[in-house]
Amino acid sequence: MKVDEDKCTGCLECVDFCPVKAIKEADVGGMVYIEQDECVECGVCLRMGCCEYEALWQPELEWPRILRAQFSNPGVVHPNTAIYGRGTDESKTNDVTGRYPRGAIGIAAELGRPGIGTRLRDVEIVARAILPLGVEFEKDNPTYYLFEDLEQVRMRPDVLDERVLSAILEFKTSREKAPEVLEVLHRVAGEVDTVISVNIGSRLEPDGTLPAEKAAIEAGFQLRPNGKSNLGLGRPLVEL
Repeated sequence: MKVDEDKCTGCLECVDFCPVKAIKEADVGGMVYIEQDECVECGVCLRMGCCEYEALWQPELEWPRILRAQFSNPGVVHPNTAIYGRGTDESKTNDVTGRYPRGAIGIAAELGRPGIGTRLRDVEIVARAILPLGVEFEKDNPTYYLFEDLEQVRMRPDVLDERVLSAILEFKTSREKAPEVLEVLHRVAGEVDTVISVNIGSRLEPDGTLPAEKAAIEAGFQLRPNGKSNLGLGRPLVEL
């Protein structure tokens, strides 16, 4: 996103609309500017119509900057997953996708949310910590396509400095290994320059217990239960 200096009046109405505080008041000239390295190309300022003088405009984005919009703008479709926004259905759609059968636990580590943003190099750091534990990386996830070598847990070097509103690493593991994976996530959270929100889920057991809940408690996580029911909106793609 950029500012048309010929149209900007310096009213500052747009400043508070930026979720990552990339829109700033210029020291001189009575205008605002967008710090390009901090902007995640989410498009919030433009979509909200916060500038009555139409000084904000969206230039054409090329690789690798286009990744910022693909991970941050809910109006942009990710080219690999054909999904808007961050490009992932996440584990909360398991009733339809069946990614996590009974006995498996699905974990999603979301970097950058809420309101912080993340560099993709932080995604690599987290992935490097957890993938050696034997977790299975979800291939239908946009972060998967950014790794040039999964065995070495190495992302493409040209994407590492790109900043996005949030990015999700999604994977599954066994209920036995889940506490260890969560403990590693807790440790690596102190090694990255962002925040990590952890989503964990599993199928209910016949007796109504939730294996994911047990694993989270064992790993020392504070739980905030969240359920989502999409009645009539999805048909299971696999036998659950």
